[in-house]
Amino acid sequence: MKLRFPMAAPQTATPPPSSASAPRAQLIHIEVDRRLGHEWDEWNGRPLPRGGDFSAAPGLFFRFAALTIATATGAVALLLYLIGPRLGTLSPLVPRILWLLLALFAALQWLYLGVLAASFYTGRNLLPERVLERGPYLQLMNYTSLVARGFGKRDWVEHAAIDIYNTLAERRGRRVGKGELLVLIPRCLSKQALDGVLEIAGRYEVPVFVATRGQLARRVIRERRPRAVVAVACERDMMTGLRDVAGKLPVLGLTMQLPNGPCRDASIDLGQMERWVQGLVAEAPAREHTKR
Repeated sequence: MKLRFPMAAPQTATPPPSSASAPRAQLIHIEVDRRLGHEWDEWNGRPLPRGGDFSAAPGLFFRFAALTIATATGAVALLLYLIGPRLGTLSPLVPRILWLLLALFAALQWLYLGVLAASFYTGRNLLPERVLERGPYLQLMNYTSLVARGFGKRDWVEHAAIDIYNTLAERRGRRVGKGELLVLIPRCLSKQALDGVLEIAGRYEVPVFVATRGQLARRVIRERRPRAVVAVACERDMMTGLRDVAGKLPVLGLTMQLPNGPCRDASIDLGQMERWVQGLVAEAPAREHTKR
């Protein structure tokens, strides 16, 4: 594991004159095993759709989530139909019990999806976070992503899923101290985006960690023990990160735009990042709005 603490390293470009007097966060690079961006290994080098902007309406996720539940239920039902006669030779009750359990499980899944949608669209979280955005929803996101791949809609569905997660998580109104918030960013940000992140983090006195490898988040979180995380990544890496971390720690995930393809010169909504950081940090200074 390598730790570097550059205050004026080549990776940290000089900010524009308009922000020259603004404090800048300490930038910490950490390198460890799995490479970030491996989800894009099959990329053919062609421009990404819509300039790498995969924004999508939340309804797209709910439609694919419903398809995922229906597909999973249908697959289990088909399996049970095929092996039911053999199981019936053990006892006539066995197939009946299994069919009953399948029906109950399917009903619970549809009920959960309904409560999830109601929570999102009504503006009121109807379940505790451990049962909603930091609970089964993380697995539902993952399985829905797998189904969406088969339709060529993976990135859009993942973006919609992450937006829903962020909306539910942000409503909790969590507040932490400056030393209790952690900002995680990838190394593929553009110079402008990186400068903006460092300026925001410096203003609110929170550390910024550059993730160059996949196991970074878990290791850094174990060592620094933050109470909340603001993470930046593409949709594919964000899904992995949320699945690994969000169940243990509150996370807000900011997705990137990829105008030059994956893993280079990515841009982010700096205004959204500042709103999240300011909202999480208990003592926030007065500021001017950070432009995107």
